[in-house]
Amino acid sequence: MEDPTLQLEGDLDLAELCDRLGFDEFWFGEHHSGGWQIIASPELMIAAAAQRTRRIRLGTGVATLSYHHPFLLLDRIVQLDHLTRGRLIFGVGSGALPLDATMIGHDPMQARRMMAESLEAITALLRYDGPVTRKTDWFELDRAVLHLRPFQWPLDIRVAAFKSPSGPQLAGRYGAGLVSFGASAAIGTGSENPLRTAAGIAETEARQAGLSFDRSRWSVMSLMHVAETEAQARAEVRHGLTEYIKYIRQILPMNVPVDLDDPEAVIDVLMTTGTAVIGTPEQAIRHIEKMWELSGGFGTFLIEQSDIADPHATRRSYELFARRVIPYFTASTWPRVQAYQAELQSGGLTRRTMAAAQAKAGVEYSHEVADRRTPHEQ
Repeated sequence: MEDPTLQLEGDLDLAELCDRLGFDEFWFGEHHSGGWQIIASPELMIAAAAQRTRRIRLGTGVATLSYHHPFLLLDRIVQLDHLTRGRLIFGVGSGALPLDATMIGHDPMQARRMMAESLEAITALLRYDGPVTRKTDWFELDRAVLHLRPFQWPLDIRVAAFKSPSGPQLAGRYGAGLVSFGASAAIGTGSENPLRTAAGIAETEARQAGLSFDRSRWSVMSLMHVAETEAQARAEVRHGLTEYIKYIRQILPMNVPVDLDDPEAVIDVLMTTGTAVIGTPEQAIRHIEKMWELSGGFGTFLIEQSDIADPHATRRSYELFARRVIPYFTASTWPRVQAYQAELQSGGLTRRTMAAAQAKAGVEYSHEVADRRTPHEQ
């Protein structure tokens, strides 16, 4: 583990890099224990990142609703939406670390229920159709009214989803988007993927509420590190992969049935199950295509950034992704490829035309020189 001040600064530097490279979204989480993920306030990181970036959208990934009074949290989010000029994504969830909850006297088993109560109140406040009064066992609203509207309208809210149906259920019920963590688990084995299940729940709940589930506001995430070769990528993640997996296995219901001190074995399991890509840009493309196929389509692919490689290798990974993976899906290089292939298949038309034009120019110049000669010179 490194100096926390430099780690936070490194996160902001990475947001700047991703903005320059043309990435669409950058998310900051909320954690209060565990020691690995040290951002306590995604709002503070977004405020700082907004001053360093120009176009990239910035998300709370995610704000844990049960830790905050919904009115005060939403008031801060609305202010942040103005500071980012509408680049904010308000990602919400129930929290992953039980110690976060127990340290403030909350029962982690009540987190999903509390998230639902908070999101209902937040949605009511954002309707701006009158004062909102709510009373639960953990927050109260007494004729509450927001005195600012968000910069963007409507505010982009996305609900965290992992394996529980509660996230997709709430997203559909309140017309929110989704952010899917661990979205690619099991795609390598051909077993049922949670992506299609999550989308199905969200779409069903949305229809029952008279709404629609907008897949363009669905962000899905996988652990990923790319390099020029798979061997290079594997070597680079020896920096921190096994330590990260030891941590993540403690907080998420995942099984890595190998010696966690053997990085090659860990990589093999992650790649076989489709949980991660440690390899080349081409492998990343195939992985995302598979996720798209199994899900039926989503809006944004997110790279899970977890310091599994050193900062230099990490930056190079993002650069490779921007140069070789993003253009594949945006089709930005396809006209160039077609133009290049057309030139190669032209039978040397350009070369022959240029040679003929050069010869013609030479002859014409000779005639011009001859015509300028005086009678004495002739």
